[in-house]
Amino acid sequence: MTEQVYLSIGSNMGDQLANLNAAVQRLTDQEDVMVTAVSSVYETEPWGKRDQANFYNIAVALTTRLDPESLLTVLHDIEQSLHRQRLVHWGPRTVDLDIIYWGNRDIHTADLTVPHPHAAERNFVLLPIQEIAGDDSETKQRLNKP
Repeated sequence: MTEQVYLSIGSNMGDQLANLNAAVQRLTDQEDVMVTAVSSVYETEPWGKRDQANFYNIAVALTTRLDPESLLTVLHDIEQSLHRQRLVHWGPRTVDLDIIYWGNRDIHTADLTVPHPHAAERNFVLLPIQEIAGDDSETKQRLNKP
């Protein structure tokens, strides 16, 4: 459990703060996940599909004994437990959990791409991660890439 993993979590439906807090609590409750930092909440305009409510976004740093695909499954289970429905691409959602960085790994599978392919285009992802990256030089280098 030495590699630092960064997630982006967003919500723009229902009680957004409660949704973010519930997602973090569910992560914390996972036996093989250790949450090490949570950013401040950032309110941002939607990205992609703009005719919807603003999002509340946070970043979470964690370490885990899980492999990337297993963590992705946990994240999808958390989304489902918080009533996430995948009806419209980039549409409104109660909660969205994305793996943004996993140490210095580049992961390309059928279900997962890390670093997240759109991270560099999204300040609502970059700023919260920058806030909690601390002395993580690998992630800071990734954040500063054009």
